Amino acid sequence: MKPNILVVDDEPAHRQMIEAVLDAEGYEIVQAEHGGAAISEVEKRFYDLVIMDVRMPDVDGIEALQKIKQISPDIPVIIMTAYASVDTAVDALKSGAYDYLIKPLDIDELKLLVDKALRYHQLEQENLFLKERLNNRFDFSKIIGRSPAMQKLFETIALVAPSEATVLIAGESGTGKELIANAIHQNSPRKDSALIKVNCAALPETLLESELFGHEKGAFTGAITRKQGRFQLAHKSSIFLDEIAEMAPATQAKILRVLQEREFEPVGSTQTMKVDTRVIAATNQNLEEEIQAGRFREDLYYRLNVVTVDVPSLRQRRDDIPLLADFFLKRYAQKNRRVIKGFTPRATDLLMRYDWPGNVRELENIIERAVIMARGEMITPLEFSAELQALAENAEDAEIDLSPGRSLKEVEKVMILRTLKETGGNRTHAARILGISRRTLQLKLKKYGINPP
Repeated sequence: MKPNILVVDDEPAHRQMIEAVLDAEGYEIVQAEHGGAAISEVEKRFYDLVIMDVRMPDVDGIEALQKIKQISPDIPVIIMTAYASVDTAVDALKSGAYDYLIKPLDIDELKLLVDKALRYHQLEQENLFLKERLNNRFDFSKIIGRSPAMQKLFETIALVAPSEATVLIAGESGTGKELIANAIHQNSPRKDSALIKVNCAALPETLLESELFGHEKGAFTGAITRKQGRFQLAHKSSIFLDEIAEMAPATQAKILRVLQEREFEPVGSTQTMKVDTRVIAATNQNLEEEIQAGRFREDLYYRLNVVTVDVPSLRQRRDDIPLLADFFLKRYAQKNRRVIKGFTPRATDLLMRYDWPGNVRELENIIERAVIMARGEMITPLEFSAELQALAENAEDAEIDLSPGRSLKEVEKVMILRTLKETGGNRTHAARILGISRRTLQLKLKKYGINPP
């Protein structure tokens, strides 16, 4: 179906011009001559996007925007204004506008922004559809992400959780494998019992075996009483074996028996115990390589690998970085009683370009540090770790590199960056120095993805 776009302007010629441009792009256009008519249209039918002028008789664009958002909060609204004042743009954005355009409109900028707004709206609708389809059966509130990689992960969890299958969660350190294990358990038939957790890398071999299977009094030095193991505690529930690749071969053999026979003997006992436990395991290692190296049992791997849930690294879900950063910012600002509004554009740019070898855990640590070290109401690159500050310095070096062999496009981008830096981010002054209009400069900033500080 063609996206429906409502164009609102009290100038008929301007409405018709916009309709002609967007109709040629394959959109279905409806016109409204003032804010009151726009509100009535939104009440009558669904629209994918609203493009609306600010200055109109009767009901102006800002008032109409506020009422449209009350009727349908999800509709993206682009505001048009012939008055390129910061106050007008800020008022529109505060009232819920997606973005704004300056009259007279630049056709290329109009088409670019419409396409961007519609793609954003489509992603929001797909995310909403997924949540509705899960029908509140799956609580993913603690797992933050709207990227395609995370939507795929949510769907996998939704399919796997209700089953009794053994699950292997694979992913780099810091990606949140324990959160995924919690989500699987909490949405399984065993959710009324606690998920029993064991970090296999945190205990030496002798203690790990006792922790998993329990022991009899006197089974080894220090075993002064009989102890129940984690598998006994997880009877009729689930057990989460984190970093399972760190298990010694002897313990791996006992885990294999539990998976095959649903039975084991506690350390120092000859009594066989039956257990009904669902196993959820996790690893940051490549188990196939560990098998080749002789460090992991192949038969155990196939028993664990009934269903594999791959958790994407932060590099594979960069779209989620702003969401996660904002979440951690609010958490640690509240915890440390700090008033911090957000990140500067340059700080956000660094977060997006960094490779995050430590994944979400590293991001959380960096944001916590930044909150504590912040000098004002906005987080800047100065509050980041040495690794991110080095990335900022390298970016500045790249910005002033005009060595032979660079394309005209690269040189133009460099000159825009340099001029904006010299003018302290003043776009009007920068445009004057570059010999172009402010509107042309804005279009080039969007084209090159430049977010000046």
